[in-house]
Amino acid sequence: MAHVKNGNIQKMDPEDPFLLVPDKTKSQMDLETALQDSAKALDLFLNNRFSDALDLLRPWRSQSMYHAVGYSSMLVMQAGMTFEPNDVEKATTALKESLQTCQMFRKKTTMVEAITEIFYKQPADDLTEEEMHAELCYAEALLQKGALTFLDESMISFIKGGIKIRNSFLIYKECDVWSTMAKNQSDQMSTQAHFRSGVNMGIGSFNLYLSLLPSKVLRLLEWMGFSGDREVGLSQLREGAASNSLRSILSTLCLLMYHLYISVILGTGEANLVESDVLLEPYIEKFPNGALILFYQARIAVLKGNFEFAQKKFLECIAAQQEWRQIHHLCYWELMWSYSFQQDWLEAYQYADLLCKESKWSQV
Repeated sequence: MAHVKNGNIQKMDPEDPFLLVPDKTKSQMDLETALQDSAKALDLFLNNRFSDALDLLRPWRSQSMYHAVGYSSMLVMQAGMTFEPNDVEKATTALKESLQTCQMFRKKTTMVEAITEIFYKQPADDLTEEEMHAELCYAEALLQKGALTFLDESMISFIKGGIKIRNSFLIYKECDVWSTMAKNQSDQMSTQAHFRSGVNMGIGSFNLYLSLLPSKVLRLLEWMGFSGDREVGLSQLREGAASNSLRSILSTLCLLMYHLYISVILGTGEANLVESDVLLEPYIEKFPNGALILFYQARIAVLKGNFEFAQKKFLECIAAQQEWRQIHHLCYWELMWSYSFQQDWLEAYQYADLLCKESKWSQV
């Protein structure tokens, strides 16, 4: 059986109707189809089918900006959990390829235009829909590459990473201006919701997480062009999470990380468990066995003091998938503390022992 999409035939995998096998005879990938494929890959990922998600994106990563960024983002997430040199190298290579792919679709400027843009920024109507998305995807890949550079822990890498992150933020700011202008136009582009949610996630996460830095550091960063307004960050991420678009889940995960971990660890305020429940509810219905969803369900239960329910959900999370063992390690860590709060020292010791044997980042 085959599906016809925008005049192009995609064959259905006989073993799995959810997976579409890309037609290798097709020479180009249009933006709408790329967004649809990325949404399918994200659904696969949230259903614990990590390899299937990568397989869906891999064939087009050199020809489609969304396939490229989706593919490299998953490898970056894996590298961030393992810190294995091989995983970091794979993620770094994938990010380089993503930046090259995005560059293919960015607006080409002459020397004169480049100099002019120093004093006068080009309006949104000077860019095509595809070029606007290329800028957004480029900013995402650049941000991840800058963050990954910090793992090298050398001063040169720190400076290089900082420059990449600053350039990413400046592109996000331009995308924010373009998005606002496009929203006020009567003939909005068909992919406006996806573009806007990407801006929400970028501007929101920058503002929220930079606002957590000490005031002296934040003033220095603001002088360098960054902004760190917590309320702006939360507002942008909430808008992105509610947008029902490709990046909605990413804004949701940023908010959950802030409410359930960062605000608790740094003491910036009480964890907003009511909002966390509301944010997670639609994903519990859609991905009831998704490891990430089960993990955050359990974390909310821990903060509510419902340790038995939390332990049940952490164990379900462990059983849900065997491909990314690093998610198991996160569960072991939480289970260790959960049993410690109940003074069940034997159970707590067992999970601490597992972490000591299996995980590099939590042996202490």
